[in-house]
Amino acid sequence: MEIQEGAIFIADAHYPHHGDEFLELLKDIKSGNIKTSQLFLMGDIFDLLFGYNDYIVTFTHEAISLLQELSKTMQIHYFEGNHDFCLKDVFPDMHLYSRDEQPITMKIGEKKVSLSHGDRYDAGFGYGVYCKLLRNKITLNILKPFEKKIINHQMSRLPTKIICRKMSNFEQKAEAIMSHYLEYLDMVIEGHFHQAVKIGKYISLPSLACQKMYAVVKNGEIIFKSI
Repeated sequence: MEIQEGAIFIADAHYPHHGDEFLELLKDIKSGNIKTSQLFLMGDIFDLLFGYNDYIVTFTHEAISLLQELSKTMQIHYFEGNHDFCLKDVFPDMHLYSRDEQPITMKIGEKKVSLSHGDRYDAGFGYGVYCKLLRNKITLNILKPFEKKIINHQMSRLPTKIICRKMSNFEQKAEAIMSHYLEYLDMVIEGHFHQAVKIGKYISLPSLACQKMYAVVKNGEIIFKSI
């Protein structure tokens, strides 16, 4: 699949607890103030959102409705993160990629690009098992009798969670992650780490929550852009 000139990448907005920038961006796209035909949502867009649950969507109803509306008229690719997953029933008109399906390879012109939320590689065996259990329809249905208590607890603690910090060893982290990718790739694009840096072929997208930035394709390159 081709990533087009002017495509927008948004990562780690952690909406609604870390500002309204995500909602405002969606409104600008809808109104035409920001023009793009492709939107890439790179995971952890919502601070907590998962499928098979009617209660969780009430916390971010306006943003969800806007995304549902936009997805009927433009191409939206959603790379599920560790805070937002099992979303096919929430966003039926989007291209959705679960953690197990990531990374996805696309092209920018002649460049081969791999995209992922970023929590797949170099994350540890225990974390992988945890993700398998949690991102599962059966697990979510088993937890339904306790859903309001669990969701209310999580939504009350997430606003105070410190999510913005510079990682001192990130170059080594990026090198370890890149060892899982094929050498012929020209670019690897991930979110998750909130670092907003480019290290060789590796691009750690800015976090909308932390850096108040998103990314856009310009002349075949990924450019970080402030709100």
